[in-house]
Amino acid sequence: MSSSQPFLSSSPISSSAGHRTKSRFTFKHLSQLALSSTTSPLRVIAHIDLDAFYAQCEGVRLGIAEDQPLAVQQWQGLIAINYPARKYGLTRFITINEAKKLCPDLIMQHVATWREGDTKWAYHEDAFAHIATHKVSLDPYRLESRRILACIKDVLPPPPGQRVEKASVDEVFLDLSAQVHSILLERYPELSGPPPYDDPTECLPQPPITALDWDTDALVDLDNDETEDDDPDWDDIAILIGSEIVRSVRAAIRERLKYTCSAGIARNKMIAKLGSGHKKPNQQTIVRNRAVQQFMGGFKFTKIRNLGGKLGEEVVSKFGTQEVKELLDVSLSQLKSKLGDDTGSWVYEIIRGDDTSEVNSRTQIKSMLSAKSFRPTINSYEQAVKWLRIFVADIFSRLVEEGVLENKRRPKTVNLHHRQGGQMRSRQAPIPSGRPVDENVLFDIAKSLLGQVIVDGRAWPCSNLQLSVGGFEEGPTGNRGIGGFLVRGDEAKAVKHLLPDSDAHPSDHGESRPEKRLKSEHGAIQRFLSRNETSHGESEEDISSAHSDLDQTKGSSSPPTTIGDVQQPDSHDNHNVPCDPDSDDSTRPNATDTGPAHTATGAMNRGAIDTYFCKDCNQSLPSHAKDEHQDWHFARSIASAENPNGSRGATTAGQAKLRGPVAPKKLGGSKANAIHTQKKMEKGQSRLAFG
Repeated sequence: MSSSQPFLSSSPISSSAGHRTKSRFTFKHLSQLALSSTTSPLRVIAHIDLDAFYAQCEGVRLGIAEDQPLAVQQWQGLIAINYPARKYGLTRFITINEAKKLCPDLIMQHVATWREGDTKWAYHEDAFAHIATHKVSLDPYRLESRRILACIKDVLPPPPGQRVEKASVDEVFLDLSAQVHSILLERYPELSGPPPYDDPTECLPQPPITALDWDTDALVDLDNDETEDDDPDWDDIAILIGSEIVRSVRAAIRERLKYTCSAGIARNKMIAKLGSGHKKPNQQTIVRNRAVQQFMGGFKFTKIRNLGGKLGEEVVSKFGTQEVKELLDVSLSQLKSKLGDDTGSWVYEIIRGDDTSEVNSRTQIKSMLSAKSFRPTINSYEQAVKWLRIFVADIFSRLVEEGVLENKRRPKTVNLHHRQGGQMRSRQAPIPSGRPVDENVLFDIAKSLLGQVIVDGRAWPCSNLQLSVGGFEEGPTGNRGIGGFLVRGDEAKAVKHLLPDSDAHPSDHGESRPEKRLKSEHGAIQRFLSRNETSHGESEEDISSAHSDLDQTKGSSSPPTTIGDVQQPDSHDNHNVPCDPDSDDSTRPNATDTGPAHTATGAMNRGAIDTYFCKDCNQSLPSHAKDEHQDWHFARSIASAENPNGSRGATTAGQAKLRGPVAPKKLGGSKANAIHTQKKMEKGQSRLAFG
């Protein structure tokens, strides 16, 4: 017969002694504990909750005795009351005058505020009387919350074994499963061996102890069908180890930072959170697996997270109760029929203490908000801009804590929310990624967004204004500043000793100092033209040489020619090249070329080299020289514009030479036609054989 507990079915029971001979848990459950699996029945979760946190922060800051009644004031109300003051019946819903009547010795400390025109929050004695010109700042409590979180992480082992989730400014979840697993193996070596027959479903050996010392913890009573006479199992020992860890964490917070906190330890987040509030202040509550039903039965289910809002109201209206113990009698099918399949199943499990939500170790902030409700309302752009300046300073101070100056994290967007009457309007803009995030950047964006709202019309009177940043992204990691590439001090001396002496005279090494060259009187354009005159304007000797080489190839049978490493087909394979007289890229024969010699040579040239016709020079050039030739014309026009008088004589004298590859007049007939497209060879080129 199966047991009411999900893990009892594989637990053999000794009929003679009435005690288990083996554990109810398996080696698989133990391995799941090491991985912090949410499905492990040995899982250990803790919830730490600071006691009256805001009041404690002010008490520690002011050095007030812990038994002194203290309340934190915001305008004409109380937002936090310490436990000595609660004994007088003070709550957060009473007025200042009522609080003074109930507790004459009450100390009331107003929260820090941003005053209009200030660049830093501060504590002002008369802040409560200036609600129109001051804005509440919770930065002192955020700073203390960070210190407490750092202390908790310092006590626990480093990641990945450490799993800490910051639930709010005064709440933290801890997944202690991996750390508990390590301590279990140290204290009980019999658990470190392989399972029998290498079967992970084999049960663990029975724990060797029969009684557990829970110290000063508040231990929840067991369920009705459980007794303390039963020997503890590994889940009890795991919870006990977890309570020891939490006790050390709470002691460190108390010793280092002077704060007290309460805690709950259980198998999941939901029960642990209920446990931390069960016994306060400065206590911790243990909810063993065998006590879950007893513990849950004493609560109203509206106290459970996610069951206190509209869903809780719906459950109450449909089933007529708020008590968990009464809702336990409702079947799963009834819950599904009235709440839907998914919601009904979730409610059925949650009131029985089943919760598989993870402890999310990512505790970084996702967004930052600074806001102000105006009483009376504001009615001008100038008033709104003053508050935007305060909002920006408030947000930027928190960004500095997030590491924005070190480029560790930075937001990507700025959001503005504006309320006029019953209408809330929002505007959003990105933060430029190429610039550092500073107050001026945020302020300029905020003013721009406010301007957009005003342009839309009906911006005044404004009753609420909010500014927020979000979309945080991690900064680049592994980058070094320029200082990281430099050496200093003794290291620099050692490096200098290994290098040649740069200060020694060159003659010491048998070398002469290079002579300084005089700067050329011609500019870059002139040097470019000079270079191109050599490449484009060929000498008569170059042309004659090309002509003689061409004559030697006539009448001989030439193999397929090559240009570079690419083999070209015979000239007769592609001598029919289309000609477009209007295109600079076309192959165009010279209009003055006549006779059979020209026809044969032109066909041969077209087959070997594609040409380009320049209208300015009225000449054909090889296609590969087109870009350089056009650059030469462009440079020449610039040179003429810069120095029209100085360049005119040189241009006139060498006009034929500057125009590029122009055939000399004394060479006429077929020879000129055959070689006028020839060009002086450049480095890496070779003569082509024609025939």
